Formats: sequence, structure tokens, C-alpha cells
Amino acid sequence: MEVRNCKECGKLFNYLGGQRLCMSCKNKLEEKFDKVKRYIYENKDATLAQISEENEVSVPQLRQWIREERLSFTADSVIGLECEKCGAIIKTGRFCDKCKKEVTNSLESAYKHEPKPKPEVKKDSHERAKMRFLDN
Repeated sequence: MEVRNCKECGKLFNYLGGQRLCMSCKNKLEEKFDKVKRYIYENKDATLAQISEENEVSVPQLRQWIREERLSFTADSVIGLECEKCGAIIKTGRFCDKCKKEVTNSLESAYKHEPKPKPEVKKDSHERAKMRFLDN
């Protein structure tokens, strides 16, 4: 276990992994997330700047939630991010559907090593008919 300072409030806490936030700041961030989610539901035409300003959340934090697929927007929404691979506009996540398929296929092909079929050893009928003895 590691002891670190919270990047939000500076308080020491036991760091277990993930964001460098103490439990108090994590809880506050989750409350902000719930507030943002309700705001987006009620204000479907809001931009990232408006959401950020009205809910006192930074735009980078909003983008992180979108990349993590915690926030998602409809196809007619003005909000969109660029696919990290091809640059297409997406509404949630890191990659567009086309790039997700490409990444998935490339990962599957990297792990999918089908064993080569073993060549069959053909024995002629004369060899099979021979008597065999076991040595002691």
C-alpha cells in the first residue's frame, strides 16, 4: 500500500490505484457526475462549455467521463469528440465503431494462433500386419 497526497485537496491517503483522489474527493466527484448527468438529461442542447460552467466541472473532466463511456450523447447532440484513431466525430468512448472493429480484429488475430494440423503418418498395410515383440 502506498501513501500519497490527494491531487484535489492535498490530504494524505492510502493510494490503492486509479485516480489520485482521497475518498472524500472521490465522493464529491461522483456527486458532481450525478449532477452533470441530470443536467444533460434536462438540457439536451447544452454545449460542453455550458455544462462545465453550470455544474462547476472542468471541460477536461467532462471529456474524461465521455471517453470512459460514463457520459453519452444522442446523434443529434452538438457535443462530439474525435475518434482517437481516425478523427471521426463520436458521441462516447475513444474510438468510432469502425475503428473498434479494426482494433478488436487485430487483437483477436494476434492471440488466435490455430495449431497446425499434424501430418498423418500413413503406414502401409504390410507394416501393420507384422508381429511385434516387447523386450524386457
